[in-house]
Amino acid sequence: MIAPTPFFSHRGSHIRILEEARALERLGHKITIVTYHNGDDIYKYITTNIDVRRIRRWLFWYKKTEAGPDWQKVLLNIFLIVKSFNMIRLQKPDIIHGHLHEGVLIGRLMQIVFFWKDIPLISDFHGSLVGEMRSHGYLKVLPIGTVFRKIEKWISGMGDVAVVSGEENVSVIAEARKDKKAFYLQDGVNIEQYNGDYDKMKLREKYNVPKDKFVIVYTGALIQNKGINHILDAISNIAKKIPKTHFVIGGFPADWVYNYVKERNLNEFVNIISPLNYFSLSEVNKTGDIAIDPKDASVGQASGKLLQYMATRIGIICADRPTNRKYLSQNSAIFLKEVNAETITDAVQKFFDNPKLLDDCASNAYEDVKKFDWQRIGKKLDEIYKELIGEDK
Repeated sequence: MIAPTPFFSHRGSHIRILEEARALERLGHKITIVTYHNGDDIYKYITTNIDVRRIRRWLFWYKKTEAGPDWQKVLLNIFLIVKSFNMIRLQKPDIIHGHLHEGVLIGRLMQIVFFWKDIPLISDFHGSLVGEMRSHGYLKVLPIGTVFRKIEKWISGMGDVAVVSGEENVSVIAEARKDKKAFYLQDGVNIEQYNGDYDKMKLREKYNVPKDKFVIVYTGALIQNKGINHILDAISNIAKKIPKTHFVIGGFPADWVYNYVKERNLNEFVNIISPLNYFSLSEVNKTGDIAIDPKDASVGQASGKLLQYMATRIGIICADRPTNRKYLSQNSAIFLKEVNAETITDAVQKFFDNPKLLDDCASNAYEDVKKFDWQRIGKKLDEIYKELIGEDK
């Protein structure tokens, strides 16, 4: 697996990379992940034989782990090309699995370099390259955006098989490919993490969350393209209408969220947990009564956090988008046609006023999530692998 990112960081794309690898490992695959020099050590948290290989720490000052473009990644990816070359030369893999557009591009380059080995390439697209960059404030100049759109389309056509995490992006990827095919491989969730002996009040005490409040959770990247700004804008309104509410916001980078809350005197209504460890995510989510996923379809990404919420058995508020509808049935959440402070406030009020609605949605969502256990997702990926390399391998 080629992961052009600081693996492991405790957020969506990294969770997909890790959990795909863990599911495949359980099915008998031997997995090597090549990645950047920085990132957390997964061996501190789990027992696994996944082999994480890092580039040398040439850019020793580069410590960024949050999502988003950075020109220094061009240099990091050059080093990642060298690392990928060395690992393929030494390990002679049956499959190259490229994550994200940059990983797919590097994987294709490796296919060309090792052409005589005829190694299949899986292209694993987590979202739209241009959509992601624009959501971070890049590509505002039209000619540059057009160039990157063409680059994205070119990369989208690479690989022997394409898998896509967000349903909105499937047709875009398929259209760019000669075979006109792209497989929708949803994100999953490790349901076992949520089935332990949890005591909500003890967890609230552990994370300093008021025991007598109606708790609203958001856990994920604290960056604008995830929609967190809509939740922050709603806090004042919700606090006025429902004084019993309290927010738990977990993720990173958190400095701007701390400043936002402090400047508006909202500290008494908000707990900020940062950094948020993925392996503690189930505990933090379990402190809540309801959870919000405000991400819309603009970046073409799936929403792993939604699956985490579903496994938590709490009420869910989310955008009304095709990917979310694939995860949740009609009576499993409150779907927002438009995500903003007003619609979020109204949805919170609806759950607060109607405990039966909340309980029904939470139970229905938990039944829905059973279809998206990572083991099931891993088996689908395993089938794709077997078709490419043959059962005899």
